Amino acid sequence: MKPGPSETGPSAETIRRIEQASGRLATQSVARMDEQLVWFRALPADQRSWVTLVAQTGLASFVEWLRSPDDVVRGAGDVFAAAPRAMARSITLQQTVELIRQTIIVAEEQVPALALPEDRDLVAGELLRFSREIAFASARVYASAAESRGAWDARLEALVIDNLVRGVSTDGSDPLSQLAALGWTSGGPVTAVAGAAPETSTDETLAAVHREARRLRLDAIAGVHGDRLVVVLGGIDDPLRAAGALLTAFAAGPVVVAPRAEDVSAASRVAQAALAGLRAVAGWPGAPRPVSSDALLPERALLGDADARAALVENVYLPLTKSGDVLIDTISAFLATGGALEATARALFVHANTVRYRLRRIGEVTGEVPSDARGAYTLQVALTLGRLDAA
Repeated sequence: MKPGPSETGPSAETIRRIEQASGRLATQSVARMDEQLVWFRALPADQRSWVTLVAQTGLASFVEWLRSPDDVVRGAGDVFAAAPRAMARSITLQQTVELIRQTIIVAEEQVPALALPEDRDLVAGELLRFSREIAFASARVYASAAESRGAWDARLEALVIDNLVRGVSTDGSDPLSQLAALGWTSGGPVTAVAGAAPETSTDETLAAVHREARRLRLDAIAGVHGDRLVVVLGGIDDPLRAAGALLTAFAAGPVVVAPRAEDVSAASRVAQAALAGLRAVAGWPGAPRPVSSDALLPERALLGDADARAALVENVYLPLTKSGDVLIDTISAFLATGGALEATARALFVHANTVRYRLRRIGEVTGEVPSDARGAYTLQVALTLGRLDAA
């Protein structure tokens, strides 16, 4: 049975006085919030108006509570129906409790004085009961909002990841606004990480990703796409280090991380780069874990990745050709002799130290070290692709 006023209840005159003063009490409550709560003063005007509306509705509900002791009065949860559900996102449960507390303090100070002397104790007791119901109602509202938001966020997150992977927005929505709706706050660099999804349920997998991202203080959205787990991270500094901290969220096997992009507008590009690397990583059995998708450019190019092919030609082959025939001839001879320094020097009719100098220059120009096996392989593929294009 719902707690309510006693069978007799307060007099009609007392209820009338409280009802007439409810608007003034709501205004005083909001003024007290503004005075006592620093965070409330920083709220936008629309959110402050929501709070005012809730305070007014709450006081009106208390009047109904006093007026209808034998009827089913308006549920305390309906007080919060006066504000949009977005309020539960903007104002936390703890902050809501603080707002209720300030309103109750004003009501406790003002309402008993409005009642007739014989009703004051009764009104004070009913105000205590009503405030308790409001506190319980606020908890129910936030629990319901959290449950609904969790289901909605899960669907939206899956949609965003799917769109980023395919590079499209199937519903016409702005990916940036979708990310904002998921609580993405970072305006800084982003990366994407892809690997095999663990055998746990999707919910457990994503919960583990978000838990680790929170520990690292990074923004994250994640999705299981087929048998692959794709994670987009925001606010990162070093992509490889960030990916390394998330390895436990992936199943055994290669994990590929995209290069760092400047902001979240590149989220689709980095997601596709990470997946392109994941498709090609089988061509490099000794790849580190995690490995950069840029380190897999040769394998990606051989697999038909047009972006990887263009990157090798633009970043490796063309800089060499622009530096003159000497570097092209040197790296060609060096690769043809299997990386033998002396044999390269004899083939070019130069001193070995000259070859060493030119190899250092090649490393500076391309970012690939010819004396390193992986660097030599990348240079070989880039030269081949560049020559094919030139032909």
